[in-house]
Amino acid sequence: MTGQPLDGISVLLTDQAFENLMADLGPFEARPHIAIAVSGGADSLCLALLAGRWAKRHGGRATALTVDHGLRDQSAEEARQVGGWLKPEGIGHHILGWQGPKPKTGVQAAARAARYALMQAWCRAHGVLHLALAHTQDDQAETFLLRLGAGSGADGLAAMTAIRETADVRLLRPLLDVPKAALQATLQAQDQEWIEDPSNRDTAFARVRVRQSIGGGGLDARGLARSAYRFGRARQALEGAASQLLARSAQAHPAGFAVLQCAPLEAAADEISLRALGRVVAAIGGRDYGPRLDRLERLHRGLLTNQSASAATLGGCRLMVDGGVGGRKLLVCRETRGLPAPLRVNPGERLMWDRRFEIRLGGEGGGGARLMNLGERGWAEIVDNRPDLRQRSIPGPVRVSLPALFDDFGVYSVPHLGFRRENDTGSGASQGPNFEEIRFSPPNSFSSTGFFLRNEPDILSL
Repeated sequence: MTGQPLDGISVLLTDQAFENLMADLGPFEARPHIAIAVSGGADSLCLALLAGRWAKRHGGRATALTVDHGLRDQSAEEARQVGGWLKPEGIGHHILGWQGPKPKTGVQAAARAARYALMQAWCRAHGVLHLALAHTQDDQAETFLLRLGAGSGADGLAAMTAIRETADVRLLRPLLDVPKAALQATLQAQDQEWIEDPSNRDTAFARVRVRQSIGGGGLDARGLARSAYRFGRARQALEGAASQLLARSAQAHPAGFAVLQCAPLEAAADEISLRALGRVVAAIGGRDYGPRLDRLERLHRGLLTNQSASAATLGGCRLMVDGGVGGRKLLVCRETRGLPAPLRVNPGERLMWDRRFEIRLGGEGGGGARLMNLGERGWAEIVDNRPDLRQRSIPGPVRVSLPALFDDFGVYSVPHLGFRRENDTGSGASQGPNFEEIRFSPPNSFSSTGFFLRNEPDILSL
């Protein structure tokens, strides 16, 4: 590529350089289909053009996804403009609309969450395995500073990952080592215009204020990104140690709870013990992310470090210490607050319940069955007729949160307790759906999927 450099940047991102960046993110299937998040800004538009040519060289194809948030009058026209720029390059383009009311505060965070949800849903529906995001070295530096100011630990300061696995798609960030100015220079060299979003200059947003402090404020984006990389190395080591600690101390149950031996957690270094406990809370609570570090630290001190408490709640979980035979143990289970409302279900349905259980229903007929947590009344009802259920290995605090099927006559199925009401026509029992398959499958598991790092970032290596 040739062209005039922008602001003294002499390095353009060539197709071969991008090929090298993508090789680090493989392997890819034969004839890969890759989706690209494209707002129309310089970063994402450059990524789309590079990824489109990359996919074509590998016998595959690229599809650009533009989310119209509906927050500005020009957004729909700009989204169509993106498609116009990409069509001559043979890159497919889809506009995804953010429907419904918009929040009065936290607009950027809400828009980001909606954007990811829409694009991942599109990838899932179309069988696309990879979604490329245009985060750059500058974004990495801004994220590092924002998280530093928020008091983040090593995980937060490690900033963004080059690869993140989700239930729907692999999120790829091939440009994390590349300065934004290099991407702008690359587009200029191709006489390619891009869209400037005015919100990127609005100092009402914290990220914009941080952006302005980098460069002009004496901070260096490249140095900040290198710091994030080094925190990433620390995070990798800590993740490995936390996984080993959980392997020694934790037992998970398919009914959605865990029991941990306290002694190994108490003996481990705080940073490793905190990380292990945070992973368990995220998994059992069905959360996308672990609890805030300051809250986790308070809980850790109370239950493990100084043992001043025997119970606590955090991240949708109840945590209770028992000092019985075999040493102190920590039970982590779902708290009843925030459980799903009763849901009408029918045979043949597949659904995710409480963000933790994948459920497939069988049976026949309808009958107005309801899926909900067992609750105290449900437990009292079934144990009155089946006292042997008390001998099951499910701890008492767990029972009330278990998924159960109800009809007009009460509870008729609780698979984790091995309970299925007899179909006694004299009692009027219904022929409704039943649990054909149920699997504990939260967004996060106890074992981390890993934190991917390239070599130490250096644009000159391109």
